[in-house]
Amino acid sequence: MQHLKISIQIFNIMNLDFLKTLGLEERNAGTSTGARAYESEQEYIDSYSPVNGEYIASVSVTTQEQYETVMKTAQDAFKTWRKKPAPQRGEIVRQYGEALRKYKEPLGKLVSFEMGKSLQEGYGEVQEMIDICDFAVGLSRQLYGLTMHSERANHRMYEQWHPFGVVGIISAFNFPVAVWSWNSMLALVCGDVCVWKGSEKTPLCSVACQNIWKEVAEANDLPEGISCIINGDYKVGEYLTKDTRVPLVSATGSTRMGKIVAQEVAGRLGRTLLELGGNNAIIVTESSDLPVVLAGSVFGAVGTCGQRCTSTRRLIVHRSIYNTVKENVANAYKQLRIGNPLDQNNHVGPLIDKDAVNMYLDALRQAEEQGGSILVDGGVLEGKGYESGCYVKPAIVEAHNNMPIVQHETFAPILYLIPYDDISEAIEMQNDVPQGLSSAIMTNNLREAELFLSCAGSDCGIANVNIGTSGAEIGGAFGGEKETGGGRESGSDAWKAYMRRQTNTINYGKDVPLAQGIKFDL
Repeated sequence: MQHLKISIQIFNIMNLDFLKTLGLEERNAGTSTGARAYESEQEYIDSYSPVNGEYIASVSVTTQEQYETVMKTAQDAFKTWRKKPAPQRGEIVRQYGEALRKYKEPLGKLVSFEMGKSLQEGYGEVQEMIDICDFAVGLSRQLYGLTMHSERANHRMYEQWHPFGVVGIISAFNFPVAVWSWNSMLALVCGDVCVWKGSEKTPLCSVACQNIWKEVAEANDLPEGISCIINGDYKVGEYLTKDTRVPLVSATGSTRMGKIVAQEVAGRLGRTLLELGGNNAIIVTESSDLPVVLAGSVFGAVGTCGQRCTSTRRLIVHRSIYNTVKENVANAYKQLRIGNPLDQNNHVGPLIDKDAVNMYLDALRQAEEQGGSILVDGGVLEGKGYESGCYVKPAIVEAHNNMPIVQHETFAPILYLIPYDDISEAIEMQNDVPQGLSSAIMTNNLREAELFLSCAGSDCGIANVNIGTSGAEIGGAFGGEKETGGGRESGSDAWKAYMRRQTNTINYGKDVPLAQGIKFDL
């Protein structure tokens, strides 16, 4: 299977059996320093774990020639895959979900080890994959069209949905496997084939998912090319964005990246599904329950070390309870355990790399320069267990919503505390940022809750009441507005993004009347 020949070199197993379980076999084994033993003409991505800073492996970068092979294989596979009845495609996805159940533990550990999120979150991410497979199986029998009454006698009108073809998927490091599955499992039951460029910061995760797919594909004698991966940085991503053979590109990442992808794909009149930055706020009203506030806001702010697009960045608190909330949240932060994410006693793991650490430190510096007051100190942790240099302390800053750094999404555990006096003011502040992904209100006041959910309330794609901004379920369409990109993935009718709509008219009479009563007699 040509598109599966991803070379893994200089592999440092480090007694991690879950890597071998996922088919990440040792080849040309070298030292943990990443010493080179590569073919001279092949480039590689080095993967280092933020958990301990150690080198894991190197994965070959896809060349232009290799990409062409992948695309040819995918196009050929599409001709076969699109003809398979949707419920049969769903059966393949069901089997992939069963394989994920089998590999949930090792894949969850790999996600935790290569990305740095807590082990429970790693397991949870694989569970999201399993859940979306279940959703897609049901969807495979519900790709409904629509019938319409024609204005012409003896005519029938209806619309149906057809697969696009090759769907390009560009995913980010923070959810290195789940976001791919949101896209690919739906695209597959819709009849598309997928080419996936995972993050260059977590390349082993995509190889592992492809190895699992290979088992299912071979067991069902499927043609190669239905699910493919390519590896590399943004230059490899450009293969997809510039390729007219890829009618849809789904891209997850920063707003800066999304704007580049959108312009490139729009320039060839292709379609994009964009899931970009978030600057999510929780409004805490005077009627809220403090335990609910603490649970929702603290996990939202520090989960995945603040590296979720739905992470809570701002806590907008009614002035009458501001000091109480401030004291309780600060005390909760003192109880956080920061350390190796594979140890389930720890709440917070590392940032992805030292570049992320530097952005975190720079954001704290800017917050102080712009008038913010540090409530809970940040900083980089040092010493035993923190050798990677990627462990930081979640910080809290008392701030103003109009501070430039508050308007910016920092992918790190920094929470801004902001007071308000009136619910309308709070909603205005919540909306007054360029991003529009997730939002929440903590209240026991029905009027405040309904106002927040009304057209005069939150302008985000996700709006919650008495839960945090983080932790969306797969059953609902996921995505946001404004600089978040406007895309929708996962549940509800998000499947329509992966298909083309076709309107059909059938004349079963003997005459050929024209619409709008137009006469054309010969």
